[in-house]
Amino acid sequence: MKPLLRRAADLALTHSGLVFLALILIYYGVQAPAFLSLESLGNIVKQASFIGVAALGMTLVLMTAGIDLSVGAVMFLGPLVAGLAMKHLGLPVPVGFAIAVITGAFLGLINAFFIVKLRVVPFIVTLATMFLFRGFGIWLTSSTQFDFSEDMRRFGLSSVAGIPTPIIIFAVVAVLIFVLLNHTQFGRQIYAFGNDREAARKAGLRTTRIEAGVYIISAICSAISGFVMIAQIGRLDAGFGEGREFDVIAAAILGGASFFGGIGTAFGAVLGAILIQAATLGLVFTGVNLYLQPVVLGAIIFLAVFADAIRTRRISDTLKRTIRPKE
Repeated sequence: MKPLLRRAADLALTHSGLVFLALILIYYGVQAPAFLSLESLGNIVKQASFIGVAALGMTLVLMTAGIDLSVGAVMFLGPLVAGLAMKHLGLPVPVGFAIAVITGAFLGLINAFFIVKLRVVPFIVTLATMFLFRGFGIWLTSSTQFDFSEDMRRFGLSSVAGIPTPIIIFAVVAVLIFVLLNHTQFGRQIYAFGNDREAARKAGLRTTRIEAGVYIISAICSAISGFVMIAQIGRLDAGFGEGREFDVIAAAILGGASFFGGIGTAFGAVLGAILIQAATLGLVFTGVNLYLQPVVLGAIIFLAVFADAIRTRRISDTLKRTIRPKE
């Protein structure tokens, strides 16, 4: 009986994100049946696309045992640069989207330079650029609201074959990250780097390229994330994206990524983002006090981090048991 319970516990810890999501859907579905309607579930996925796209990039960073605290600022600055170009040069929305992506790549390159070349701790670098990128954006706008064109708004509210554009972009980015991790040499190298940096270096992997690459991809995903969200609301203020880095990290961790590196999947990031949005919308459906909602979400995130710590310890213990004793 004990081995069976242990296997069940291991399975639950391995798929903790799915377990949390199932529990949330069941609980809120019982409390408010309308929560499980197709319209409600569609809104969950649509709203999750904002955090989800950034969480996909954050997952890659966490897989290298790094951290990126600048994602909220990149969400703000990337679309802002694109919006200014669209406004002053009369560029269409697709070109603006490309500019946001390029801006994100450049901002990610700044993070990568200090982390990889100067060997500054990622936490310190991205904490500094979090303020630097946002401060630069606030300077560009003089801390006033920036309004996008009506074309941008139409893009954000558009759909293809009945599927909202934000969901399509979310799906495309998720598929690209999935292919990167599972069907490319670079993806396999990320796993190797995250599991043992020194061993990866001794094996001849270009560890500096791997580490730089994940921060550039993370910033690109953050810029896309900000663009998708702003396209739905049509305006940008100085507080946009502020504090969102914690939601993004939480989504990645809820999806199974580990702070200790070497673990993470594209599906997990998608799952984590949907889980957070489902929990948030469920609180609204059940009429939980507005001021208590952050407490409940914080408790869910804490449980996810706690599950991650237990899972990591179990993996470590398993590896120790597989090592042959010295004869």
